[in-house]
Amino acid sequence: MEQVSYFTQSGNWTDHVFETCRKYAETNGIKDIVVASTTGETGARASKAFRGHNLVVVTHSAGFKEPGKVEIIDQQRKVIEENGGKVLIATHALSGVERAFRKKHNTVGPVEFIASALRIFGEGTKVCIEIAIMAADAGLISVDEDVICIAGTGNGADTAILMRPANSANFFDLKVRKYLCKPVNF
Repeated sequence: MEQVSYFTQSGNWTDHVFETCRKYAETNGIKDIVVASTTGETGARASKAFRGHNLVVVTHSAGFKEPGKVEIIDQQRKVIEENGGKVLIATHALSGVERAFRKKHNTVGPVEFIASALRIFGEGTKVCIEIAIMAADAGLISVDEDVICIAGTGNGADTAILMRPANSANFFDLKVRKYLCKPVNF
């Protein structure tokens, strides 16, 4: 039985997360790896760590403006693609148009309720589930095979989940199989 790597604090545990996930993927025949990356730095590092896998790096949607957030840097995108990874820029599966309603009408819809409920398990958990849906909706991963999704709480990676993804139209078919890495304080 595999051990879960629990981190005392959320943060940048990227090297450990990548090593744990690489070993798990190789041992268990997992070909698809989905990684969240805001600036592309984590994505570029992932493209080296997971060379030979179907790597999808998911970043913020175009036009996503939040204080302190930076869109993916062209140089990082180049590294990702040179190493065989794909970059996905798409509408966030767990906010999208509902975010516009919240901003304009000060109301929250069911999708943002789901996102808030998932944050009970940590920001990385919410993001892992979201990027799996986004990559599935883009046709970059199969919904018929398990994938490893990697995300973090702020900067770098601290959460990794083995899951069976689903398309957004079939959200409740998504199955979280197991945590590979997770912070206990977030």
